[in-house]
Amino acid sequence: MKLSKFCNKISLILQALWCAVIYFLIEALCRHSVVEAWDYMTGKPLVFAYNTMFIFTTMLIVYLFHRRCFWRVVVSVFWLFLGIVNCILLMNRVTPFTGPDLHMLTDGIAIMQKYLPFYGVVIGCILIGIVVLGLLILLVKGPKYEQKIKYRYVIPLVIAGFVAFGGVTQLALEKRVLSNYFGNIAFAYEDYGYPYCLATTIFNTGISEPRDYSEDEINRIEKTESNLPKTKEDGKRPNILFLQLESFFDPTLVNYLDISEDPIPNFRKLMKEYSSGYYKVPSVGAGTANTEFETITGMSLHYFGPGEYPYKSILKETTCESVPYVLKNLGYSTHAVHNNEANFYGRRSVFPNLGFDTFTSEEYMADENLQNPLGWVKDSVLTDEIIKCLDSTDSPDYVYTISVQGHGDYPSEPILDNPSITVSGSPTDELNCKWEYYVNQIHEMDQFVKELTDALADYPEDVILVMYGDHLPTMGLTVEDLKNKYLFQTEYVIWDNMGLTKKDENLASYQIAAEVLDRVGIHEGTIMKYHQARRNTKNYQVDLETLQYDVLYGQRYAYGGENPFERTKMRMGLYDVTLDSIRLVSDTDWTYYIQGTNFTPSSQVKLNGEWYDTAYVSPNMLVISGTELSDFDRLAVVQRSNSSTRKALSKSFDRAVYALYDSQWKVNSR
Repeated sequence: MKLSKFCNKISLILQALWCAVIYFLIEALCRHSVVEAWDYMTGKPLVFAYNTMFIFTTMLIVYLFHRRCFWRVVVSVFWLFLGIVNCILLMNRVTPFTGPDLHMLTDGIAIMQKYLPFYGVVIGCILIGIVVLGLLILLVKGPKYEQKIKYRYVIPLVIAGFVAFGGVTQLALEKRVLSNYFGNIAFAYEDYGYPYCLATTIFNTGISEPRDYSEDEINRIEKTESNLPKTKEDGKRPNILFLQLESFFDPTLVNYLDISEDPIPNFRKLMKEYSSGYYKVPSVGAGTANTEFETITGMSLHYFGPGEYPYKSILKETTCESVPYVLKNLGYSTHAVHNNEANFYGRRSVFPNLGFDTFTSEEYMADENLQNPLGWVKDSVLTDEIIKCLDSTDSPDYVYTISVQGHGDYPSEPILDNPSITVSGSPTDELNCKWEYYVNQIHEMDQFVKELTDALADYPEDVILVMYGDHLPTMGLTVEDLKNKYLFQTEYVIWDNMGLTKKDENLASYQIAAEVLDRVGIHEGTIMKYHQARRNTKNYQVDLETLQYDVLYGQRYAYGGENPFERTKMRMGLYDVTLDSIRLVSDTDWTYYIQGTNFTPSSQVKLNGEWYDTAYVSPNMLVISGTELSDFDRLAVVQRSNSSTRKALSKSFDRAVYALYDSQWKVNSR
């Protein structure tokens, strides 16, 4: 009893110490290392203390209950559960657990199946059951605070604790102990702690309403666009292509590297001959989708929440003005191409809200053996896919292509046999290995750039091709490591076969689309016209924030109070997969040839609505075996996602077996 009374007297101190232990465990889980968690705690004591205070503040609610021990355990389990979730996610992906991922918690079994093997799911369910049972026992049998709770004192003190925490947060931001801008969300979690970053991605999202927001203010901003010339109406429009090169930049800008030869000679040559410059991007080391968002929409990520991905937030809910929508009104067909799986960054769901007519992802590409040592599809497959987009319509085309070959995580041990380019000079051998792998990948990407521009040079229509890197590679670079002294910067080049005048300038990713449209005489779209009229003028950024708020979160005064953009009925792949005929080739094991069009390695047969093991042979043939088919069995060929979900992306028509029999098979079967 004496010990209990003493502990109650110093309960705040004990609770603070316990919260520090919990937070240490969370960081150890997230970093997959107790040693790294210790280094973090000792290296950034103020950040560690702040996040401990965060957990401590949430635990203040225990003083409102008699079952204080039970509620302390509940809050502790809650935080440890979040740490375990992040630990599991970081074993399978680079991006940590963020606010937009919260919806997955409502489907616990689904998330476990996605990121854990079957035995892991079983163990997870057992552990959750044990924890729930333990909490129930603690609720009934656990110790209880026997004295009367003086709520008139306790409630104001708990509120004061939350207010004090808010003040500490503001002070930490002002003193730059914390930051409210995340250039790389994974690095931000490592620098500022899991609790703070998770809370920030949950509560600090979207664009805050500007103080002077009103219809008159939007009208004032739009008036500045009236000086622009009208869009040319000569009827001849060039094809407009954007090529986003994964982690592509000039490694000779790294001070300490010694590279045996220039890894990007073709891109460098194009920069000398065509319009080019530095390309300001919103992220470093990761965040492909955010550079993509800025380039497609002309909107700046600077005004959104820290580390926010609009693809995972606002664009899941609404359509958004974009270059595809602007060009569709001028008769363009709009295409997206990506040599990675369709659901990466939720693109399959988001692209219809950006106005794309078609989306050709990895699942719709027939080249199955063109992968680099890390398993990413090589960019050389993209040349044919881009040309197919141009050939697929009689109208001018807008094609936005996202490459993937340069993607990390780069190996710290040699995995290339006889690399074309060697690299040295890094502080460690492991970093040299990473750089050597990376440099050889972008060397191949540079060769792809030449193949693509050579193919487009002979194309019978006018073409503009914008090429740029989406962000620097994940190499732990600092400002001091770079000759250009800037981490949020790659390079771009605007190639064309039309003879456009060379114009060198540095551009941000949210400015380049407007610049390209301006050069071909297209002055349409609220955001595009704003950049064309206002870039480098007074209050440019302030008015851009107001305009972005209006078109995404406000009353849409710029559009007369309505959203004029309808979600497109986007086609996956340029052409339908068809199921034309079947042929029995062996009645020993019941092997059948499935014949049709546009098959890929991601094609799989469904037999009577159930998945059936399928072997890919060619774009016109699949093979199934093991079951005798009857006349009234129904078959379909489905393009399945290459992600862990393996969901269906599109399918052929269901057809009965008797209607698919090959004529030769009919003769032989008689």
